[in-house]
Amino acid sequence: MTAIDFASFVDQLASASGETILPFFRTALAVENKKAGGFDPVTAADRAAENAMRALIRKNFPDHGIVGEEYGSERTGAEYVWVLDPIDGTKSFISGMTAWGTLIGLMRFGEPVFGMMHQPFIGERFSGDGGAAHYRGRTGNRDLHARKCAALSDAVLFTTSPLLMNKTDRATFERVENKVKLSRYGGDCYAYCMLAAGQIDLVVETEIKPHDIVPLIPIITGAGGVVTTWENGPPQAGGRIVVAGDKRVHAAALEMLKG
Repeated sequence: MTAIDFASFVDQLASASGETILPFFRTALAVENKKAGGFDPVTAADRAAENAMRALIRKNFPDHGIVGEEYGSERTGAEYVWVLDPIDGTKSFISGMTAWGTLIGLMRFGEPVFGMMHQPFIGERFSGDGGAAHYRGRTGNRDLHARKCAALSDAVLFTTSPLLMNKTDRATFERVENKVKLSRYGGDCYAYCMLAAGQIDLVVETEIKPHDIVPLIPIITGAGGVVTTWENGPPQAGGRIVVAGDKRVHAAALEMLKG
């Protein structure tokens, strides 16, 4: 069984999570903080959506593993492991902004083989299997292709927020930021999908968890992009991440991120 055999099931997971989340969006929703000394919000929408997806996975693939942001890990040694982030961009979600989405990833033998980002309010789905990537939304369906960009000086850079970085990483990030044509903040998972869609050129982040990046890897690489750690290592464990649509920009950013 290949990753593509799971595509219709991923659509089921996306629909179930979206139907669970939307009644909560732009309502007077209670917010809990998961992070002592900081702010890492979680809501009933996050938990309900992850529960809905976990229930479907357990019913249809009881031998599969699951890694989720809200409810942890189970059977991580299985051949197939699902990686779930019910609302990536919860801070945007609780603010009524639309830069959030549900991330659904599938790993086989520890390698990301399929991923989807679903934004149910806007009605967009970005998916990929590492070999190709696709968009489905109100404007129709199309293949995704990262755009060419020869130099950092021509690049559009996104990061969720430099304030999420420690002092040293922020200074390193600023060296890259000072070289690009334009830098913008915000976006969470949407920034990565816009890179795959050829709208931006570079994403640089820190403090990334596996559930933040694993579902996006097959979309990015399927669109022709490059995703690694700052050390040019495999990105599926998270950490400090750099993503580029063009290998030349990726190489130039890596050189500056070495410190």
